[in-house]
Amino acid sequence: MPTWLVTGGAGFIGGNFVLEAVAKGVRVINLDALTYAGNLKTLATLEGNPDHVFVEGDIGDQALVSRLLAEHQPDAVLNFAAESHVDRSIDGPGAFIQTNVVGTLALLEAVRDYWKALPADKGQAFRFLHVSTDEVYGTLGETGKFSETTPYAPNSPYSASKAASDHLVRAFHHTYGLPVLTTNCSNNYGPYHFPEKLIPLVIAKALAGEPLPVYGDGKQVRDWLFVSDHCEAIRTVLAKGQVGETYNVGGNSEKENIEVVHAICALLDARRPREDGQPRSSQITYVADRPGHDRRYAIDASKLKDQLGWEPKYTFEQGIGFTVNWYLDNQDWVNGVLDGSYRLQRIGTTA
Repeated sequence: MPTWLVTGGAGFIGGNFVLEAVAKGVRVINLDALTYAGNLKTLATLEGNPDHVFVEGDIGDQALVSRLLAEHQPDAVLNFAAESHVDRSIDGPGAFIQTNVVGTLALLEAVRDYWKALPADKGQAFRFLHVSTDEVYGTLGETGKFSETTPYAPNSPYSASKAASDHLVRAFHHTYGLPVLTTNCSNNYGPYHFPEKLIPLVIAKALAGEPLPVYGDGKQVRDWLFVSDHCEAIRTVLAKGQVGETYNVGGNSEKENIEVVHAICALLDARRPREDGQPRSSQITYVADRPGHDRRYAIDASKLKDQLGWEPKYTFEQGIGFTVNWYLDNQDWVNGVLDGSYRLQRIGTTA
């Protein structure tokens, strides 16, 4: 049974990844600092499972990371840990630098020292996979897509911090030989998404009868990637990716933000209509645009498809339908996040 150390495994993408990994027979050591977006209720189905060891802690705690590596001898480390909300990075960039840059550096140093001490065969098979974002590339015009050779041009404190972490990972490969892999993904959506991001926020506010805030004219374009597809892509890169390489992960689903909001409204109208019979699109409210709001992202994921054989299984229509149904069926999870009670929960084996 392989053992993976997963950082940030109580967050949205990391949590989904951990659930899938354990189901596929991987033993997961899950390190998460449980900041506001970390939610152990996401991992409730793993309670008592000996193949999931949860550790509350920070990737910047080098002594803790070193102890976990020595104790559990993982075959791979997958770094999902990050502060990830652009609006929060505008209001308080310091936390993003601390976690995404300083924390990643401490993690890399601990992993490098662990890897160097491994026997030759284990050292050759070991991988460090860093999960990053397409926002490091900046913004696009009306045409073109981000490829792995697109120059970095981050426009928010969040994307700048992720760009810096990507460069650190690359540097540890070229300087120390650490066997690294990096993925840069487009906008994820799906179950267990913290309701400050567009899709879960719109679902929650629509059900509550509140205004649905849309930045600017709503015509900002994003590529949407269903989280389960992203998890499969990460497993594919981990298994087959070439050491030192970067792989873009996209959903082949470019949509304007306003299109996404209308799609959610239509699904909710069909599955949970308002009592007054009014369409939920009547709740849409345009608000002042975010500072430095990138206009368009689009991902060229052909390298991942051509070299490693991965492509997304879910269309946006399939994924958003599944996601809306999940939120309707899991209101206890959503309400626990909205009222803050999830912060009081501690679930699973602890170390």
